[in-house]
Amino acid sequence: MTDRSTQGPVVRLSRPADHVALVTLCRPEARNAVNPELAGQMEAAVETTESDPSVRVVVLTGEGSTAFCSGADLKVVSAGGLDSLFTARNGFAGFNHAKRDKPWIAAVNGFALAGGCEMALACDMIVASQEAAFGLPEVMRGLIASTGGLYRLTRAVPRNVALELIATGGRISASRAYDLGLVNRLAPAGEAVGAALALAAEIAANAPLAVRESLAVARLAMDLDEAELRRAGDEAQRRIMATEDFREGPCAFVEKRSPNWVGR
Repeated sequence: MTDRSTQGPVVRLSRPADHVALVTLCRPEARNAVNPELAGQMEAAVETTESDPSVRVVVLTGEGSTAFCSGADLKVVSAGGLDSLFTARNGFAGFNHAKRDKPWIAAVNGFALAGGCEMALACDMIVASQEAAFGLPEVMRGLIASTGGLYRLTRAVPRNVALELIATGGRISASRAYDLGLVNRLAPAGEAVGAALALAAEIAANAPLAVRESLAVARLAMDLDEAELRRAGDEAQRRIMATEDFREGPCAFVEKRSPNWVGR
């Protein structure tokens, strides 16, 4: 099997719409499995999109219709190179534990398994096509889903469902994942990216700083108690009140026009 990394980038960053970035895993011949090159380039993509003020939302997908991502490249793992699939700052795939302020949407065509499922779970939202499937089959290979899957899946779906999937290594279909609340939107076969870009456009139309501050508090909902969450919300509100966009929103409403968000 030829390694795509010898032919060109294994992560492609594009701008399909205003304020929206699309990050594509480009190893379809390896089912978009994570190798060292992909991990390094994913970390660079995170840094680029986070530092670009014109980017408000990021969509993550895998090239081809077979797989979003099949997880770790087991050829690398079997050769003793598991550590090379992690970066010091961002963890597995240069992504799963990255500090990200902007919303990320996973666009899943085909299957998202093992570390690939964990990458989808690391996103804020998931859009999946009808033929997509999700699973954490690590136990079938003597491994564990240690890069976020064990707890993110358990937070995203009913506990007993998560425990079954983790213990059996089984898969769930996109339609069942949607019914369980794991998937935000279902798309026809092969159209997850288009549906995810439509969702991204809805988000990008809103005040970018308000979106980021709101998500920052919402992401803490299962980690902090009520008093701590109230303090976090109050602090976020104070920061927002000091921005130009805070003044622009009400003015645009009164003047019956669309707001012109500047992100400051």
